[in-house]
Amino acid sequence: MTDAEALRFIARDAYTFGYAMIENYRTMYEQAVDAQDPRFTGGFGRYRHYSEPFTPANTDIVTPNNDTPYSWGWFDLRAEPWVITVPAIDRFYILPFHDLYTVYAGYVSAATTGTGPGRYLLAGPTWTGEMPEGFDGVIAASTDFVGCLGRTAFTDGDVDELRRIQHSYSAVPLSEHLGVPAPAAEPLSWPTWDEAAATDIRFYDYLDHLLQFAPALDEDGDIRDRMASVGLDGGGTFRTSDLDADQRAAFEQGLADGIAHLDDVASPASSSTGLFGTRNEMAGAYDNRNVGAKKGLYGLPPAIAWYGGWLVDSAGNTITGATDYTITFAADQLPKARFFWSATLYTLPQRLLSANEIDRYSIGDRTPGIRYGDDGSLTLHVQHRRPADRLEAANWLPAPEGPFTVIIRAYGGDTAVAEGTYRLPAITPR
Repeated sequence: MTDAEALRFIARDAYTFGYAMIENYRTMYEQAVDAQDPRFTGGFGRYRHYSEPFTPANTDIVTPNNDTPYSWGWFDLRAEPWVITVPAIDRFYILPFHDLYTVYAGYVSAATTGTGPGRYLLAGPTWTGEMPEGFDGVIAASTDFVGCLGRTAFTDGDVDELRRIQHSYSAVPLSEHLGVPAPAAEPLSWPTWDEAAATDIRFYDYLDHLLQFAPALDEDGDIRDRMASVGLDGGGTFRTSDLDADQRAAFEQGLADGIAHLDDVASPASSSTGLFGTRNEMAGAYDNRNVGAKKGLYGLPPAIAWYGGWLVDSAGNTITGATDYTITFAADQLPKARFFWSATLYTLPQRLLSANEIDRYSIGDRTPGIRYGDDGSLTLHVQHRRPADRLEAANWLPAPEGPFTVIIRAYGGDTAVAEGTYRLPAITPR
């Protein structure tokens, strides 16, 4: 193998290792670094809550979710841990803390830690202290920076109660909690996000910058050593602009190989099983975490929130509002979820909510007036025009005139959902 071939292979593997990190950085930069961006959440160490349900007018988030409105947060753990506190909450909620790899360090959630009050320490990889008294656990992150895409169930259209619960989530530095002086962290200069750099050779510049905040893990030893051998050592000083012509060509070829590989492994993925989880669940699963980042960044593992859906009908044709469809769940085929399930329709290619005359963007087991069959089955009617039949209209999920997709979510699924053996019925032309 020539030096150029070896460099190409390392560049390909570095793309596979780092893809999810760069996707994560895009969002972190917009929300926590760039104060001029409309998506800015206020910087590190605070939540920004979204308390109003999404409508088709909201275009800043694709595949938006009205089941569980969001609470965004980003945390710098270099100097000290943060204290995460929640009160008793009588509905589904989750504060999931993901590291720079998009792997979860842990969750505070009705599905995992329960609905009672709790106080947790969110700590980075360099923290070596002891957990103070009065804490219910430590969430140990493998990187110095952590994000949180919190969700809170929106129940009975009560926006005021939703907002109250969201604002009850507390995050303060450990020093503030203890009433002691705060340690200082070094000021940082973050590389400006350039959308084109996610798919050109500058990808590697971003990757090296982020690696300095991600101490090498045992399961990543081989790839981290090989990356370091070509300058991607986490020093934050790697610049593709310094490469000679042959090196640049090898990196560009490796980048193209990595992109093609991700496209290949992502194309058959039709559910979220295996794509999201904790470090124990995702160690070494680079392809899985990349597919998750590509198809649904910050998705949750199936035992907490399962995602599936339909892009084509039972005949293999693209689904579109030019055709009327039904989705029929037998009584024993309905998603078994401890909390609830829903099916949301999105326009394609925009992946946004579809405007309709009844302002219904999703349907599920909490939809008022939904009608089940005498045998316990449920038939959803997915079409552009309102069904003339009154019972069919009760189960109507309005569709646009053009192409669309339907995404189903189940919160707190049973064993079949969590283990990936549950299968959805087909969406069938009428």
